[in-house]
Amino acid sequence: MFVYLSKLLPLLIYPLGLASLIILLVLILGKPRHWPKGLLVVGLIILYLAGNRWVSYGLARTLEWRNLPPENTPSAEVIVLLGGGTEPGDPPRPMAEVNNAGDRVLYAAKLFREGAAPVILASGGNVEFTSDRNSTPAEEMTELLLLLGVPADAIWQQAESQNTHEDALYSAEMLAENEIDEVILVTSAMHMPRAKALFESQGITVIPAPADFTITEHNWQATFRPTIGEFVIHLLPNASALNLTTNVIKEYIGLLIYGLRGWL
Repeated sequence: MFVYLSKLLPLLIYPLGLASLIILLVLILGKPRHWPKGLLVVGLIILYLAGNRWVSYGLARTLEWRNLPPENTPSAEVIVLLGGGTEPGDPPRPMAEVNNAGDRVLYAAKLFREGAAPVILASGGNVEFTSDRNSTPAEEMTELLLLLGVPADAIWQQAESQNTHEDALYSAEMLAENEIDEVILVTSAMHMPRAKALFESQGITVIPAPADFTITEHNWQATFRPTIGEFVIHLLPNASALNLTTNVIKEYIGLLIYGLRGWL
C-alpha cells in the first residue's frame, strides 16, 4: 500500500496535477467570483512558473550538481547500477530499450570497461501494482550491458526492489553476503542525492558516479545569458521545463518522505 500511495499522492501535488485540481475546484464552485478567479490565477501561476526554463533549470541544478562525476576512473569492487533507464522489449520492440535515463546503463558499461570494478550489480524490480512490463529493469539492464560487451559472469541482478529504498536495502544484503562495503553508484544526477543517502544509511561507502545530466555548463550559461530572441522564447512556458520541474519536485518529496520514515 505504501508503494502505491507513494506513486499516487505526489501526482496530486505535482504542478500539472495541482493546477488541474484547482481548475476542477473552480468549476465545482460555479460562476466565477472573486475567490474562484483568484484560484484560477493561482493555477496559472503554478503552471507558468513550473513551465519556465529559468525556474526549472535553477531547481534542477540544486540537485544535479551536488555530486559531480569523478575526474579520474574510480575504483571499487562493485558498480551498482540503479534501474529506471530502460523499457521492456515488448513487441513490436525488437529488444529492451533505453529511455531518457538510459545514460545510466551506458556510463556503467563505460566504467566497467575502464576497469573501475570487476562486477556490475543491476538493481531494479517491478512495482507490484503495474502490469505493463514482462521483464524487470534488472533483466533489461543486463540485456543491454551484454550488448555493450560486459560479460554475463560480471553482472549480478537484484530484481526485487520496488523503490530506491529497497534498491539500497536489497543491494546491501547482496553486498554483505560478498563482504563488500564500498561501491561505485551509478544513477541519474538528479536522483543521486537521495540514492547516495539511502545506500550510506545501509552502511555502504558510496563513490557517486552520476550520469544523465540535464544541466551542463554550456546550457546553464546559455540559459542565463540569452540573446534577445532566446529571452523572448524563455518567457513562454513549455512542456520540457514543466517535466523537469516535476522531476525535481519528485526528488525533493522523496527526500522529505524518506527522511520522515528514517530511511536516510
